[in-house]
Amino acid sequence: MVLQKEPAGAVIWGYGTPGATVTVTLRQDQEVIMKKVTPVKAHSNTWMVVLDPLKPGGPYEVLAQQTFGRRNLTLGVHDVLFGDVWLCSGQSNMQMTVSQIFNATSELSDTAAYQSVRILSVSLTQAEQELEDLAAVDLEWSKPTAENLGHGSFEYMSAVCWLFGRYLHDTLQYPIGLISSSWGGTPIEAWSSGRSLKACGVSKQGFIPPDSVTGPSKHSVLWNAMVHPLCSVTLKGVIWYQGEANVNFHRDLYNCTFPALIADWRQTFHHGSQGQTERLFPFGFVQLSSVLSGAALDDGFSQIRWHQTADVGYVPNLRMPNTFMAVAMDLGDRTSPFGSIHPRDKQTVAYRLHLGARAVAYGEKQLTFQGPLPEKMELLADEGLLNLTYSQRILVQKKDDGIFEVSCCGDQQCTWLPAPMNTFSTWTLALNTSLCSGAVVAVRYAWTAWPCEYKLCPLYHPSSTLPAPPFIAFMADQMPRSHSRVAK
Repeated sequence: MVLQKEPAGAVIWGYGTPGATVTVTLRQDQEVIMKKVTPVKAHSNTWMVVLDPLKPGGPYEVLAQQTFGRRNLTLGVHDVLFGDVWLCSGQSNMQMTVSQIFNATSELSDTAAYQSVRILSVSLTQAEQELEDLAAVDLEWSKPTAENLGHGSFEYMSAVCWLFGRYLHDTLQYPIGLISSSWGGTPIEAWSSGRSLKACGVSKQGFIPPDSVTGPSKHSVLWNAMVHPLCSVTLKGVIWYQGEANVNFHRDLYNCTFPALIADWRQTFHHGSQGQTERLFPFGFVQLSSVLSGAALDDGFSQIRWHQTADVGYVPNLRMPNTFMAVAMDLGDRTSPFGSIHPRDKQTVAYRLHLGARAVAYGEKQLTFQGPLPEKMELLADEGLLNLTYSQRILVQKKDDGIFEVSCCGDQQCTWLPAPMNTFSTWTLALNTSLCSGAVVAVRYAWTAWPCEYKLCPLYHPSSTLPAPPFIAFMADQMPRSHSRVAK
């Protein structure tokens, strides 16, 4: 396995006989590196120690010996490395395995160089109460092999999780531990504690969830069984890929339920690890990709993407500090055998996520990890133009007549109309607003379930192939903000 390296101390815990003493020993080549002694707590039959912080590397052996009167019992774990431990969670796009993605054969054979990336996969289980320990695991802590990475469809190890860890290992050159805990077709409510749902005013469910919710939807059942038992593990951070199941289920609350989930997971993991997991540990997520759908899903998908940023358009932001996002709306997969809602390019998703991790979690300066957003808008009504000035340089890959729209108001009603792309420079882009004979009150970009073909959105960052994220902005505000009732 991999345990969390310095500056944090790894937490080791287990069960024992009340009144017994447990000694945890860390050894390397038979030499004792450290010892920790603790009693078994009477009320819970558990014991816990926090190891002194260790530099990345290994291998070590961890031994736990229980002494009770004259009786001794020893358990040991061999080949323990210290590095960074990341938890990966969400629904089916996180659950997809390496055998389901593009170039699966070559990806599955590429494990020899990554034997210090260790993987653990949590079994699909539900519980009505918060569990202290996992009921079951699909895959115990293991070295990566073609068999356990490609164990069929939507089972065992997550491809996004594995590829993210692999990219991190390439950059950091030390061990990475990956814990995969995801379940397809599940809404955020199942992954949220009662506390965080209450904070968002989510009422107890009295109605049947829509077809998009194929997994457990009952409040907190996956939080209880598949996340809470891990809260004593010292973590570096979390990555998350979820939201499709909320497109038609409590969608309007997602701009609260998602930031609340992040805050609650942080508090619980910090507390559960005796303060070893950072209070505001890095939390990365994938913004929803594209799906071929009817108009009904268009606004729903766009709104979830927007709500994933707490209606700001980018992260980190004030409501979502220390977070990072991979934009994936340009990775649509028309011919995916698993349906277009499951695009097979998980390599680009993981690559974009790892850029965010390098910038946010590892503090790499001058690293571009997200695409350009406009920071200033100027309406030239006489010329029928709306000028957008971007916060970064822009690469216009192609002109598109429909991906930008303006909300045009007159006669007590507003309508979204196309605003074709006009002239552009390194930092600015002009939109043609001549289709609007009334007042232009808002502008939006890529506000559809399938904004563009594979890696062919109109706007990217020039040096880094990162797409400009979708946004909605109101003329009065100058910057993207909460989606209101304009031109519904």
